[in-house]
Amino acid sequence: MTKYSKEDILSVLDAKGSDIIKNMSETTQYRKDNLITYSKNVFIPLTEICRNDCGYCNFKKDPSDSEAIILKTKEEVLDELKIAEKQGCKEALFTFGEDADEEEVVLKRLNEFGYDNMVDYVADICRMTLDETSLLPHTNGGNFSYDALKKLKEVNVSMGLMLENSSKRLMDLPAHEKSPGKDPELRLESISNAGKLKIPYTTGILIGIGETHEEIVDSLFDIREIYDKYGHIQEIIIQNFTSTPEIEMKDSPEPSLLDMIRTVTAATLLFGDTDVSIQVPPNLNYDTAQIFLLCGADDWGGVSPVSHDYVNPTSPWPTIDTLNELTQDSGFKLVERLCIYEKYVNDEWLNETLLEKSLNLLKHL
Repeated sequence: MTKYSKEDILSVLDAKGSDIIKNMSETTQYRKDNLITYSKNVFIPLTEICRNDCGYCNFKKDPSDSEAIILKTKEEVLDELKIAEKQGCKEALFTFGEDADEEEVVLKRLNEFGYDNMVDYVADICRMTLDETSLLPHTNGGNFSYDALKKLKEVNVSMGLMLENSSKRLMDLPAHEKSPGKDPELRLESISNAGKLKIPYTTGILIGIGETHEEIVDSLFDIREIYDKYGHIQEIIIQNFTSTPEIEMKDSPEPSLLDMIRTVTAATLLFGDTDVSIQVPPNLNYDTAQIFLLCGADDWGGVSPVSHDYVNPTSPWPTIDTLNELTQDSGFKLVERLCIYEKYVNDEWLNETLLEKSLNLLKHL
């Protein structure tokens, strides 16, 4: 259990002036080494159809959109995987809209491919990845049932789902009012089920979507409670809302630099006595990314040399060379990692196939 109370972490989020610097300095006691990690990946959206309609979303497409990805074929996916493999990528990040197969157009395409549902198709895509390439699958497709997670565990070394926020109040705001899958009870259940199944997991919070400081604190503590129970959370993403002209929340203010500094600092302190990494997406904070390393962040997340960030299409990833320069200039060393952290690469967490492939890639880092 953490030594910090909710009041302690709230005071970090409410800090002003020199107290912000003082809190940032406190995070240094928890830094175990001088390393900042990243995962070299390929980002493959299997479909851009989604049952949710979040006010800040840049990913979802309408089925009538001629440019929308309805459902990629296995051949299309394999072509992308092979290109990524040649470029040294080790993670295959598969994303898709939540419960996309509830849309007739997606279900029809699945049936044409010989499948009844999205989970079975994704499982076969991941199995193909393992059979035909050296890449490791990491699936992030919204909430899954316990049985679906159990099936996907057999072909994924890790999985992920952003909690975003655990406040039910946000379901009445533009961010989530048209998104039944963002019900925090469903998301907390999914994250917990992944723990019960011993799936190495990524989660995190999204700030700037109408939440209060108290709700950020509650969300971080909810994640901490699940981690303390199951130990499967390997990294926590602190993601900032970014406004673009196409979204419903285009006129909503973005979180300030100090909002991000205080939140990253709070998360670092709350998880400082664990081996959970704190991640800040560098493409969403290009000009300010370095400061978060001084707040305790120790991971840049997935960065791709071959694909776009389809969730944030207006925010290109920095090149690996640029990321290295940013990291070294801050006084740290950039190192590549797998999408599964090394502590989970054992037979307690992985089946024989996944363990063998993970161990083989570890040798080449």
